[in-house]
Amino acid sequence: MSRLVILHTNDLHNRLREERAARLRQIVEEHRAKGACILLDAGDAVGSGNVTFNPAGEPILDLMSDLGYTAMTVGNREFHFTEMGFVAKLSRARFPVLCANVRARGDARLPVQPYLVLDTPAARIGIIGLTVPMITERMLSQHVSAYVFDDPVTRGCELAEELRPQVDLLIALTHIGLQRDVQLAQRSGAIDLIVGGHSHSVLEQPLREGRTVVAHAGAHARWTGRLEITLGDYVEIDGGLVPLDWASSSVS
Repeated sequence: MSRLVILHTNDLHNRLREERAARLRQIVEEHRAKGACILLDAGDAVGSGNVTFNPAGEPILDLMSDLGYTAMTVGNREFHFTEMGFVAKLSRARFPVLCANVRARGDARLPVQPYLVLDTPAARIGIIGLTVPMITERMLSQHVSAYVFDDPVTRGCELAEELRPQVDLLIALTHIGLQRDVQLAQRSGAIDLIVGGHSHSVLEQPLREGRTVVAHAGAHARWTGRLEITLGDYVEIDGGLVPLDWASSSVS
């Protein structure tokens, strides 16, 4: 048997302040000193809107890079309909940013990748990025957008079937909300774990839908989720939330 710890955040909205970042750093370092540990974010880390953007990028992505994030998925706050805006918003991330259900149009550069495969001492891990569709082919706004989105549940199921034979643990890192995460779990029998965001759901304990575990960690850097994975003849997942306020000792 092998063991892996997954720490995860979502919907930070640029509120990962110094004290909470220090607490998260301590938690990450403690777990990585003991064994395999990855740190994931399920989108909306930045605080900017979808119309304006900072050409110099988002400073919180520097902080997340320094904290050792393994990967994040695109949230609606990270997206911009222009190539310049989308690229600029993600430019300061020194880790992979994932989204499998967005497509570039024409010659536009796509600053994300659909999935990531990690080889760790514990397991070979596949991570699929999915996000809420911001612009689809049915919207009039598609005519001014450099990008268009496919349905995340449909795309997630397709890619899960493709990646399942290649990995020991398959994760969907999503920004589609808890309700759609449950739909994804119901429709795909290939995904072991969904780490989600967008709905700001606080799950003190992960949900189980069939063989798939679904985890959310609230919002605004109040908690990090901690999942302990045991891999052997089957995948066993247990976990909960860890408060990022030094004085807190329980979820509230």
